[in-house]
Amino acid sequence: MQITSRVLIVDDEAEFSETLAKIFKRREIDVDTANGCLMAIEKLKASEFDVIIMDVSMPGIDGIQCLGMVKQQWPETEVIILTGHASVTSGIQGMQGGAFDYCLKPIDFGELLEKIELACEKVQINRGR
Repeated sequence: MQITSRVLIVDDEAEFSETLAKIFKRREIDVDTANGCLMAIEKLKASEFDVIIMDVSMPGIDGIQCLGMVKQQWPETEVIILTGHASVTSGIQGMQGGAFDYCLKPIDFGELLEKIELACEKVQINRGR
């Protein structure tokens, strides 16, 4: 599987984000991280990302609120929501808010990669690439 799009990980747990980013980089996936919604918005303003992997539980602006902000300004960017505590409800809320899909924490990395690949394909179709 070769993912050629840019991915942004948005999670306030730095260790989790860094670990995920290292795994992506080993697979030659272009990835960046943000420790919260405001940093993610700044990174989106500075550079184009195709897929955002966003945690629901973050201090300040949570993942569902941030999803709304992202979809309003960058509607073609796909968002995959990460939700912990086996909370399917917040994953469903994310889907209703425009998320491409959701994954439960602890994540199944293979499943997440498949979802990213599908989201990238959708982005490329929507952007006419």
